[in-house]
Amino acid sequence: MVCPPLKRYRLKTYRGSARRRFVYSEESGEAAIVKFCVLASGSSGNAALLATENTCVLVDAGLSMRELGKRLASIGEDPERIFERLDAILITHEHCDHVSGLPVLARSKKIRATIHMTHLTAPAIDWGETAPGRLETFQAGAALQIGDIEVQSFTIPHDAIDPVGFAFEAQGVRIAIATDLGYIPESVKFHLRRTDLLLLEANHDLDMLKVGPYPWAVKQRVMSRVGHLSNLVMSDYLEQDLDAATCQLVLGHLSQQNNHPAIVHMMATQALDGRGLHTRLSIASQHTPSAVFQF
Repeated sequence: MVCPPLKRYRLKTYRGSARRRFVYSEESGEAAIVKFCVLASGSSGNAALLATENTCVLVDAGLSMRELGKRLASIGEDPERIFERLDAILITHEHCDHVSGLPVLARSKKIRATIHMTHLTAPAIDWGETAPGRLETFQAGAALQIGDIEVQSFTIPHDAIDPVGFAFEAQGVRIAIATDLGYIPESVKFHLRRTDLLLLEANHDLDMLKVGPYPWAVKQRVMSRVGHLSNLVMSDYLEQDLDAATCQLVLGHLSQQNNHPAIVHMMATQALDGRGLHTRLSIASQHTPSAVFQF
């Protein structure tokens, strides 16, 4: 089965010097498009950038401001300009690999972005002396409008206070993020439908985890229904539930101790090939940004 066209857009990826800017100017003359990049994905820090012609959003802030700047520069962006134009920072949950850089970003005078997280997550963040004035909270499952990006939050099963995933829609393009979840309930599958790009967790290989260095209590937590997705669960989802319209799949949050990109790529490719899907596959890294996916 050939992957259908992305509405009126065509997916392109850019690497290195060929990457184009996330932030647009009125003089550029470029058509209104959507761009997405996973800046980091893993237990040491998570962050992703989503942009349209008019709106720029950071999803999670698990990198220091300095490291975030380095990642932005490595994809050809001017970090100062991105920080200045950032409209919103959305947080999935309070674990340190998703918020370690947030207090500094919140205090920075360079950044005017509104910070969005659930009502229950906000009190769990160590803000320092006071929470930022530009903090806005929402009920898990609520929809938000940030510039020209529609945001739908949805509850995910993870051992955090009130964890959520996000589905974004802009310019007719739909992007969803679902990492840090122990399994994929029907409610999550619903929100992952009709996506043009899906960032999905593939955290661990079960055999590697079982014989790996983690204490048994940690292994049990990772394998639990509020832990992390195994390669097997990811593969089953691709075989049975991945929307055939999804043209780009990005697998992320790989464990550095209990997984390997080659294993993830092999299992995902087998699952996609088994359905005859031509979905493009990418593996997100902890250490380097992904390609810039452009619609």
